Amino acid sequence: MTGTAAPRALRLGTRASALATSQSGWVADRLRAAGHEVELVHVRTEGDVSRASLTEIGGTGVFASALRDALRRNEIDLAVHSLKDLPTAPEPGLVVAAVPEREDPRDVVVARDGLTLADLPAGAVVGTGSPRRAAQLAELRPDLTVRDIRGNVDTRIGYVRAGQLDAVVLARAGLARLARLDDATDVLPLDAMLPAPGQGALAVECRDDDPALRTALADALEHPPTRAAVDAERAVLAALGAGCTAPVAALAEPADPPALSLTVFVALGPVPLRHVTTGSDPVGLGHSAAEHLLSRLDPVDTGSHTTGA
Repeated sequence: MTGTAAPRALRLGTRASALATSQSGWVADRLRAAGHEVELVHVRTEGDVSRASLTEIGGTGVFASALRDALRRNEIDLAVHSLKDLPTAPEPGLVVAAVPEREDPRDVVVARDGLTLADLPAGAVVGTGSPRRAAQLAELRPDLTVRDIRGNVDTRIGYVRAGQLDAVVLARAGLARLARLDDATDVLPLDAMLPAPGQGALAVECRDDDPALRTALADALEHPPTRAAVDAERAVLAALGAGCTAPVAALAEPADPPALSLTVFVALGPVPLRHVTTGSDPVGLGHSAAEHLLSRLDPVDTGSHTTGA
């Protein structure tokens, strides 16, 4: 008598950092709850190895490329990305099958002595690897010194604990996924610090020639309101021709159903710009916002920031 082979476990590709494995573990738990067997497969990316600035090692997609290569080689069946790190251009042969419900997209400050951003003294040194955050910090507190840093959450907070920096700015979602929200000394309001497009959201990607897996991922994980919001935000980046390392922020929030309210910040020229608009077509809304901002920018300003979206 021939037995029936047990279904093969889904191979979920993840970066090996604590945050990446936490995010991937969260996705794996939900797939297991839906009846799937899942195993995590660690994939090393250049962004994990290099300590150079993101703009120096490729910017957009530096964390995603190795995972995508592993998908194409059939070494893994699906990959989990931080959506804000994912290029906006479609990737041949691959598809974002699910966008789960988003975490809180705000940024937080981790500062010495429990200080808030407002309490930091003039000249205090604040670390961030994000031009978006640096540009908004320059508006909020032009008296601070902003220093470019790299590293995982432990490394960045370690700079503060060791006295090398007075504060760092991090995504609240990352601290939440690591159960480290107590490290935050200040939560920055959205009207002061807009997040990166897609911040707080995850993307679950697989090969586009696997319809059964695409359906299974969507059924277990897809959150349509989050998908609509991030589609609008990422459409801004795509229309601007800007990558995830550009000083661009965007957040879409529910307005009168089915409309979204989209707020965008760009620092692509000498004067940062903000724009708020509403609409019911997420991609069209993002493109409209970008076109409005481009009409207010010098073409020379935008050309220097086209980083391969």
